[in-house]
Order: sequence, then structure tokens, then C-alpha cells
Amino acid sequence: MIAMCPLQASAPLPRMVQIPAGVFKASVNLSSESAASKDKKDADEVRISAFLIDRLPVTNAEFLLFVQKSPRWQRDRAPRLLVDSEYLVHWQTPMALGANALADQPVTNVGWFAARAYCAARGGRLPTEAEWEYVASASETQADARQDDRWRKRILDWYATPTPKFLAKVGHSPPNFYGVFDLHGLTWEWVLDFSSTMMSGDSRDSGGSDRMLFCGAAAIGSGTKQDYASFMRYAFRSSLQARYSSRNLGFRCAADLVPTVEGKP
Repeated sequence: MIAMCPLQASAPLPRMVQIPAGVFKASVNLSSESAASKDKKDADEVRISAFLIDRLPVTNAEFLLFVQKSPRWQRDRAPRLLVDSEYLVHWQTPMALGANALADQPVTNVGWFAARAYCAARGGRLPTEAEWEYVASASETQADARQDDRWRKRILDWYATPTPKFLAKVGHSPPNFYGVFDLHGLTWEWVLDFSSTMMSGDSRDSGGSDRMLFCGAAAIGSGTKQDYASFMRYAFRSSLQARYSSRNLGFRCAADLVPTVEGKP
């Protein structure tokens, strides 16, 4: 762990864990500057500021409480410009979960706009793509396990498995090195800048030729190219639209940290 001065969240948020600042060597050139900045010495290195992230994905019960307090985001009231026809379709009614949406399962069938609104209501935000990948690179015992063949295979095996009819409950797998659960093996997850990465038509290409680029704002880099699982995530995110919802796509929230000055926020 990296030693840091005392830090305080910009807003008190429940069930979050603090992630220390660090440098993340990404598998692609990430363009987000919101909570991470490029290291000019290496186009693939992203400096991550310390931040907070949910230990667990947002659940059906938590999102139900949100729509109760924010009627605009109820299934039958949400603006059609911001949600698609599958928005919360697995709930029994706009205000009741039912047998297909248990309280402690991760909420899915929620688009980016709705996920962002939920996090904002909690005083937070969605994690950036760089932040999410930084935390998701950790196994149970290593901060960066991307060189671990068995760990990578476990993730790829999950990607190759069809989504079950009923999702497991959140927290069903052991926490990773940072104490965060379910980044792999449960659902895909929204990130704040989901469309900011541009993938190459050939994942082995490191030249960044404009002829081979699509979907986003950054070319594939010369990072850890053996980490095929991360390439799958970048490609998946690049295919999304903000209204899109799916039964295997959920989210969790993050929050910035504000350094204290003389013991005061």
C-alpha cells in the first residue's frame, strides 16, 4: 500500500473502500482525464488518484429505494430518451421486485444515464474506466494479477459462460486485494467514460493506424497484450450506447477524495 496523508470523502458514502493512488499500465491508451491523467513518459501508463469505490455492486433493493425517492426514474416514467425498452423489465412492477429480481442480486437492465443518476443521488459518480480496470486487475492476493495465467483463465471462462437465468447474490465470491467484491464473475459493469476507448481491428497492432480504429477516442497501446480479458471489456464498452440495458450489465459507484488541510476538509 502507498502511504498517504489523511483524506476525507467529498460526501459520506456507505459501504465503500478507499483505493490508494498508483500508476496503472493499461492494455489500451485510455483517454479519460476525469480522475486519471496520462504519464507523458509512457503512453500506456495512467496515474490514478486515490478514490473510493463500492465494495459490492448496486443491488435491486438499493435501486428500488432510489426509484421510490426519484419517481422520474421509475420504469413507467423514465424519459424514453434516457432508457430503452428493457429498462428494469425483470422487475414485477415499476415499484416491486418480484421473483425474478431478488433484493440482494445486482441490479441489471439499467442504462448508463440511470446508473449515473443513482450514483449522483448518493453524492458520488460512476468509476472511470481507468479506475475500474485498476481495481479489477487485483486478485485475492495481488494488486496486479494480470500476469497470473490461472486468474486470467478464470475470468475468460466466465466470459465464455452464458448468463444464467438467475444471477447470484452480491458478495458471492471472495474480495480482491483491495476488499472489493464481484468485479468478475457476476455481471459486466458500467463506467463513467464507457465510450472513450478506441480499439484496433487487430489487438496485436501497436502502431495506432487510423485506418484500423473504431468506437471512441484512443488507440490500442502496447500494454499488457496477453491480458485478453481486458481487451474484451474495452471492446464491449465501446459497443454500448448510454440508453442500453442488459440482464448481465450492472454497476457500482465511486467517489473522489479530497485532501484535508490542517485537519479540515
